[in-house]
Amino acid sequence: MTSAAISRAFGDALKRAQISKEVSIHSLRHSFATHLLEDGVSLLQIKELLGHASIRSTTVYLHLANVTSGMLSPLDRPPSTDKGNISAHA
Repeated sequence: MTSAAISRAFGDALKRAQISKEVSIHSLRHSFATHLLEDGVSLLQIKELLGHASIRSTTVYLHLANVTSGMLSPLDRPPSTDKGNISAHA
């Protein structure tokens, strides 16, 4: 498949979906990485999937993702009911 064929298919899909916002095929890559991050995939794993040489290139997705949604502080979690396992750090 040629890059021109991919570009044409992408343009056709945008028209069918009635998307008028300025987007590019690269937008799909950003969406893919952002969704992975929101699903809990680590930055290092995303770096490898995207083929980035540097983690700095991958950190751009941190500001795009809603990674704090549903996150709880350890202080907000209910106490553990496992009384037989006492941590050495306590």
